[in-house]
Amino acid sequence: MKVIKQSFEIIQLPENALLLIEKAGRTCYKSEDKISEGTAEIFGKRLLDSQHESVLEHVSVSVRFITNRGVSHEIVRHRMCSFSQESTRYVNYNHKEMEFILPVWWEEWSMEQQNLWTKSIENAEKTYSELIALKTTPEKAREVLPNSLKTEIVVTANIREWRHIFQLRCSKKAHPQMRELMKTCCHEFKKKIPVLFDDIELE
Repeated sequence: MKVIKQSFEIIQLPENALLLIEKAGRTCYKSEDKISEGTAEIFGKRLLDSQHESVLEHVSVSVRFITNRGVSHEIVRHRMCSFSQESTRYVNYNHKEMEFILPVWWEEWSMEQQNLWTKSIENAEKTYSELIALKTTPEKAREVLPNSLKTEIVVTANIREWRHIFQLRCSKKAHPQMRELMKTCCHEFKKKIPVLFDDIELE
């Protein structure tokens, strides 16, 4: 058994994302002749100011998240995305070290609460292994695995949808585990494409 922290990695983001958006957006106004060095940033901000966000859908970004099963259930509720997720039906965790995601509120817990959580995932791993030893298939043995089980999920969405995801999932109303993951991810988007994410406030 191994306990790890959740994480993410941007695995695909076009280097010319802002230029692609500018080229697409200027088609609407037939102003392609105004494209020059530095105009993509100005044009992108103008799109946001005028709420012409449909143009942002021309650029997609793919992110690999390592998180728990509970958070992944929330992620897949975003309908304007494509998902590829680690399958508990086909992955036999008895053949590898089982991993669980550390709760973001771990330090807030008492020693008793921490011990109860640890005991719970140890029991889940033990029971799963015993079921597999009894020739139970992974898709049936997975019934004993908790939300804390580590999962990997690749999410691809356009820029407009990523903005929507961050606006919802970075809010104080979001689940703490989800919020922590999406806030760190949004910070990275702000570094990579600041013009298109600067306006998203992280509480």
